[in-house]
Amino acid sequence: MNLALRDIRHNIGRFLLTCVGLSLLLTIVLSMLGIYRGLIAESLTMARAPGVDLWIVETNTRGPFAEASRLPGDTREAVARVAGVTEAGSLTFQSVETETAAGKLRLYVVGSEPGRPGGPTRLVDGRPISQSRYEVVVDRSTGLGVGDRLRLGRREFQVVGVTAGQVSSGGDPVVFITLRDSQKLQFDLAPPAARRELARGGGEATSDIVNAIVARVNRDVPVAGVADGVRRWKHLAVLTQEEQETVLSRSVIERARRQIGLFTTLLLIVSTVIIALIIYTLTIDKTKEIATLKLIGAPDRTIVGLIMQQALAMGAIGFTFGVAFILAMKDGFPRRVVVEAPDVAALGAVVVVVCLVASTLGVRLALKVDPATALAG
Repeated sequence: MNLALRDIRHNIGRFLLTCVGLSLLLTIVLSMLGIYRGLIAESLTMARAPGVDLWIVETNTRGPFAEASRLPGDTREAVARVAGVTEAGSLTFQSVETETAAGKLRLYVVGSEPGRPGGPTRLVDGRPISQSRYEVVVDRSTGLGVGDRLRLGRREFQVVGVTAGQVSSGGDPVVFITLRDSQKLQFDLAPPAARRELARGGGEATSDIVNAIVARVNRDVPVAGVADGVRRWKHLAVLTQEEQETVLSRSVIERARRQIGLFTTLLLIVSTVIIALIIYTLTIDKTKEIATLKLIGAPDRTIVGLIMQQALAMGAIGFTFGVAFILAMKDGFPRRVVVEAPDVAALGAVVVVVCLVASTLGVRLALKVDPATALAG
């Protein structure tokens, strides 16, 4: 006879209600872990998309994602001539807010040179950019399709291709235009501002500026050696692909990681308290039954097992429904939620520990029950 199961059946309503509440808490815990994993995945998307080995940015910066970086446009030719470099491309990055038929849309605009590293690599619809001006490849999350028109700055662009999963570290959809268009969009002044600059004698400012140079290195040449050569002879800051990913995953989203970690810890503490209080309440309700067990000679391990089994059953049911809830809901979040098997397994182990810790309050009460209580009226 399983005493824990019989007692659960006796208090089935309260037990199931507690399991539902616990499953909602664990759903939030899993969603926090998934949001953190999603932040990392989104922040690394732009760094991994070009498939390059080196990121060359302005001296003494960690740009272009961590801080501002500006380089002359001819830097790409200088980098391309470095021994070991097989391909190099210029990139610009900027955030733009525009209006579409669905309302305001915030975009992350990447300017790249067609045929060189940095452009869109995987299209789910349409074709790559083939003209030098006014064509754009958009991410599917923008809601735009091939043939639609998109206004960026003072110009309208024709959507010719669609990618999937291309978002910035802030979660904004990425769109790709040519380097020339992006330089016009980012660095050209509006006509009134340009006239004021000319009137002040400032002359026309050059727009041949880029934010970063990306390069691919010959497989037979050490990447670190090429990076050192660029730093020494070109006097530029260079990040390898691994260093760029570290900057994004550690520096750019560091505060978000800490905040999500703190919130997750608080939720686990709340879960522990809830389980402890419910188990304690259930133990109080069956004080006379526990006293009867002691009176007939039941060992303490039977009573302890009764309480711990209830706590573990509560945790197992709550955890199972929590995982089911998050898997069903994760695609409805506005930001990417990535639920990974190691995180689910780790949370399952934490839930077991939480249940065992929470049951100690009920165990202490049960062990203090006087067998004479069973004889009281």
